[in-house]
Amino acid sequence: MLPADMQAPELAPQIETGDTTALVCKPRKKGGNSNLPSAGFNIINSIIGSGIIGLPYSMKQAGFPLGILLLFGVAYITDYSIILLIKAGNLSGMNTYQALVHKTYGFIGYLILSTLQFLYPFIVGPDNWLIDRHFVILCTTIIFTLPISLYRDIAKLGKVSLISLILTIVILVIVMIRAVTFSSQVPQTENAWVFAKSNAVQAIGVMSFAFICHHNSFLIYGSLEEPTLSNWSRITHVSVSLAVSISMMFAACGYVTFKGYTEGDLFENYCRDDDLATFGRFCYGVTVILTFPIECFVTREVIANVFFKGNLTTVFHVVVTVIIVAVATGISLVYDCLGIVLELNGVLSATPLIFIIPTACYLKLSEERWNHSDSLISCLILTVGVLVMTVGFVLTILHPQECSHGKEMFYCFPSNISLYNSTLPP
Repeated sequence: MLPADMQAPELAPQIETGDTTALVCKPRKKGGNSNLPSAGFNIINSIIGSGIIGLPYSMKQAGFPLGILLLFGVAYITDYSIILLIKAGNLSGMNTYQALVHKTYGFIGYLILSTLQFLYPFIVGPDNWLIDRHFVILCTTIIFTLPISLYRDIAKLGKVSLISLILTIVILVIVMIRAVTFSSQVPQTENAWVFAKSNAVQAIGVMSFAFICHHNSFLIYGSLEEPTLSNWSRITHVSVSLAVSISMMFAACGYVTFKGYTEGDLFENYCRDDDLATFGRFCYGVTVILTFPIECFVTREVIANVFFKGNLTTVFHVVVTVIIVAVATGISLVYDCLGIVLELNGVLSATPLIFIIPTACYLKLSEERWNHSDSLISCLILTVGVLVMTVGFVLTILHPQECSHGKEMFYCFPSNISLYNSTLPP
């Protein structure tokens, strides 16, 4: 028996049509407190809040031209599978991701999804500071992250997400400025502009990590004042379109600046005496602080459903939130090499949550013919997801990426640039 909050909401009468996706998804009762813009800001914040920092690195992994194409491909799959996920929820009569998978694939599927949803948010943590990072992380966590994470209504994070989006745009402007003013100081690298590279599969993992918002889709959908499929499709299309536009410009400008030297954390590439980049680091740290509470909602919901039958008293709500924030902070304190973490988390957590689980649930629940467009596209996305997850994991383990966290890049010293140029063939 599922917990009470995982049961199906009372639905309006169904409309008799030949398309099972026409199931009415508008509840009789009013939904949450989020209007469309507020829900859209939460989706965008979930997509570009923290993972955006690794997108230039994905261009290095895939090859710049192929990387741009893959980025648009992952964005399309994200848009499609988010909507498909809500369709599957309506077909099953479930209103949470966990309840959907539990009904579709039983308790084993429920445990697998719960594990993926629980583990994914722990990569989100501030690790990009110039002064003692341990002290700053602890202070910002206690003063900012924890209080915001204690919210019980995700609709209240709409304004927080808007601030995060504004700061992300500020960071993008900084990266664009440095692409113009600093790229000439960075030496050229071999094969910087080849169409494709052998690490393209790992690059998809990094992009998937940046774009995933499926784990909180039901939370945001349920927070809508009018949770209908048409409203959800509208905000999804707009949010993903804006997110991919920002992500594409960020990835392109970051890679054009540093090319083959691009790190998993782009801000590691900038020199320590670059005041504009330092301000960008500060802005990015704030965006991570503002993004983590959305991820905390998901992890807390998983714990509530698995161990507390879906209900947390006020005391347990506070205790569970403090534990989640403390564990995530501890991880960010002891581990700071971002590249390989983005790849592993992308292929092992983000890829199943984006590519595999939504399509697998829809295919099992849908009564459409096998040659229906949704069925064909779902099969294709599912196949790609399995390949990316399997091949990406193997390649990441066999060829782990080096990390230069905290080291000043050689091109920040004029003498090193002269020495580097003298070694080049005439």
